[in-house]
Amino acid sequence: MSFSIKSVAVILGLAAFALAQALPLDARAQDAEALLNAKCSSCHKPLADGGIHRINEARKTPEGWFMTLFRMTNIHGVKLTSDETRTLVTYLSNTQGLAPAETEGYRYVLERTPGAIDGAPNENLGAMCGRCHTFARVALQRRDTDDWRKLVHFHLGQYPTTEYQALGRDRDWFGLASDNMATELGRTQPLDTPDWATWKDRAPTDLSGIWIVVGRQPGKGAYDGSMQVTASGDDTYDAILAIQFADGQTAEHKGTAIVYTGHEWRASKLGPDGPVRQVLGASEDGGMLTGRWFLRDNDVIGGSMKAVRVAGAEPQILAVNPPYIKQGGSVQVTIIGLGMDGEPQLGAGVTVKNIIAQTSEKIVAEIEAAADAAVGPRGVSAGEANAPDSFVVYDKVDRVAVLPETTIARVGDGGGPIASVPAQFEAMGFMAGPDGEGGTDDDIAIGVMPATWSTSNFDATAEMLKDTEFAGTIDQGGLFSPGIAGPNPARPMSTNNAGNLNVVATVDDDGNPVEGAAHLFVTVQRYIDPPIR
Repeated sequence: MSFSIKSVAVILGLAAFALAQALPLDARAQDAEALLNAKCSSCHKPLADGGIHRINEARKTPEGWFMTLFRMTNIHGVKLTSDETRTLVTYLSNTQGLAPAETEGYRYVLERTPGAIDGAPNENLGAMCGRCHTFARVALQRRDTDDWRKLVHFHLGQYPTTEYQALGRDRDWFGLASDNMATELGRTQPLDTPDWATWKDRAPTDLSGIWIVVGRQPGKGAYDGSMQVTASGDDTYDAILAIQFADGQTAEHKGTAIVYTGHEWRASKLGPDGPVRQVLGASEDGGMLTGRWFLRDNDVIGGSMKAVRVAGAEPQILAVNPPYIKQGGSVQVTIIGLGMDGEPQLGAGVTVKNIIAQTSEKIVAEIEAAADAAVGPRGVSAGEANAPDSFVVYDKVDRVAVLPETTIARVGDGGGPIASVPAQFEAMGFMAGPDGEGGTDDDIAIGVMPATWSTSNFDATAEMLKDTEFAGTIDQGGLFSPGIAGPNPARPMSTNNAGNLNVVATVDDDGNPVEGAAHLFVTVQRYIDPPIR
């Protein structure tokens, strides 16, 4: 069967979130090798070592391998069933994936983190690779120099106008790409690495058990809870995530997960707002999962997530919410951790007035800060559990940063087939650092703070076009909803509802309003949305 664009837009679709497979790993690997030879060797010649040309000369994430299979089916006519696709993605990810250390710094593109700033190691790689897609898409692959060069050739074969586009016309694009860039990528991202040599033959870690979970969903705030993970196969699991927000709201995400390459957790669950995806990475010892979950059909809406397995974990504090108190103020805090068997301690000048509830994993307490409590970050402890620099005492809010500082929203709906893409913002408060001046490099982050929200036109052109009137609206949770797609007769030349806006947050610091702003581009629909953008 062939795949539609929609199957790509929901990330890995059936391939990434497989149900348990009954065969043991070694039998499944043999079946996968036979399938690989049957489906691929008619076009890809065998290698002397028994591998297959091009296929065995690259390593990728599960999303990367799915994109390869998508291209083979849609462009080259390879016929694959959903089960065959699942089998091949799993096999290729396990045998030719990336070690945990090789994905560091670029996981934001897998997790679809809104507003993440993509960057290449240098200007040349940015110009060559980062102008059409994220550099992270390149960074999450490993090839030798010869195969990087073949990838350059593929780009020109697939997209013949590449060297005539922006940042290509003013240079010897092909010469630089096929020589300098292929050589550099072969050196910095080679096929064979010590990390992969150490990782590839490790036995998979069983991730079943009870996990303590903390995280934050922008627009709703910090949450905590637990995840019950039950093995359903060698690398597949049933998982139930139950979380609670500070305002008492609860949510449950229930579904299945598969772990690729021994550490790449991908789950498909059903939550209160619809289907949910989890993209997490397991630590090398299998004791921690970190990443992000998001709505399958609206990946802007979601939350960061950190989970620690209870069994075998050392005493530790995972989160303090809220993570700050003002001099002379009082607040109710929730401390989440493991092995918290003693009374909570928040440093000199901060007193625990009343413990509302306490277990070894969760403490709810009323605390008070003296008017002269030392300002700045400090540690929190409870028995042997502790977390350095996890709590801040501040004197005043000197600056507010709206996060993400620059991002996009996309018009949509309006009777068309593509939904709009919102933008979610939060207000981060800062206090002046040691230099005593707000807005400098040594400012100290206080934490995400309640704010009132508004928009304004970014520049004179936006003012003339009345972008705030047409581009969309923002609610008091910081969620910007863009206008509908299509021509708008009420605008000059009946242009669409795109716009160039400031998103303004105002934090009330005991009667002193402190403003911050972010830059929002409201733009057109994304018509093709691959798993790795």
